[in-house]
Amino acid sequence: MSTTIFRRGRPLCLPSRRATAGGCPYIGLAILKFVLALGLTMLATIAHAADASNKIRIGYPSSAVSTLPFDIAKEKSFYAKHGLEVEYIQMRSALGPQAILNGNINFFTSPQSAINAAVAGLPLVVVLSLYRDAPWVLVTNKDIAKGQDLIGKRIAISDIRSSPYYYGRAGLRKLGLDEKQVGLVTTGGTSNSFTTLLTNQVVGAVLSPPFDEKAVTAGYKKFLFLGDLVDIPYVGLFTSQAEVRAQRERIRRTNAAVLDAVAWQKNNRAEAVKMIVQKFKLSAGEAERSYETMVAMFSDGSVPTKKVRSYLNLLREGRPVAEDIDPDKLVDFSMLPTPR
Repeated sequence: MSTTIFRRGRPLCLPSRRATAGGCPYIGLAILKFVLALGLTMLATIAHAADASNKIRIGYPSSAVSTLPFDIAKEKSFYAKHGLEVEYIQMRSALGPQAILNGNINFFTSPQSAINAAVAGLPLVVVLSLYRDAPWVLVTNKDIAKGQDLIGKRIAISDIRSSPYYYGRAGLRKLGLDEKQVGLVTTGGTSNSFTTLLTNQVVGAVLSPPFDEKAVTAGYKKFLFLGDLVDIPYVGLFTSQAEVRAQRERIRRTNAAVLDAVAWQKNNRAEAVKMIVQKFKLSAGEAERSYETMVAMFSDGSVPTKKVRSYLNLLREGRPVAEDIDPDKLVDFSMLPTPR
């Protein structure tokens, strides 16, 4: 069989049983076009697959100063720096886990939602945690002077089993109240809780920056700081175990982009404050205080096992959670970038 596929001055030919010592028969123009088209199609398919691997969707419940690093990562091109194209999709915290498992999104920004679902058997894992502590505050109207004034009233939270729920419940306990004495109204997100408070549908709301500062400006007051009452992983990223197995490098690049944004926020105070003013319609003073609150709480991207274990114990107060659940299996920080 001839191995000649090209001969100077002659058309392209393919090996054939009809080949002679002088070479092989010339292939027809139609076959040549087919071969070239097939090659181009294969190249396009490979390029499309590579492009698709760089596109990610991140779900989030609401925009707040705590999620500013995600805004910075996109606006300052840190995602692009790491070869990523990112789309944000807003949805309720309760929908995040299933949206990931359905393939609608790749990440969600509430680590506690992942742990809530993981203890119920869903294959989810936290891969990034941005804060050591949480800034939650119970904000009320000025008629609330003591804990007893909340009895029979309503307080806005994002969702049942969300961070505002657990912090709000811990706050009621500190005030000597049972949660059954107060109506907890779910709103789907902190921004919605803020709106619910301002429209007098509730007397109080569990808020984080910038909404606590906006509420104070609007005539409400910070009634009780909640962030030190319980241990709950705050803002970060979680994804599916399948994503971890198949896309470790993409997760690493996503984490790196967000942590680059954290570093930028720390090192560019004036511009970051300006962003807060513009995004959340705050005064310069409100934005400064919100900035200071959040920057002081930044972590290295991980959360201690002790805090995860404490959160599991918190969950056990309201639902069956197996005692043998390993907290280290609920998180995977091996895809964080190396310290810079």
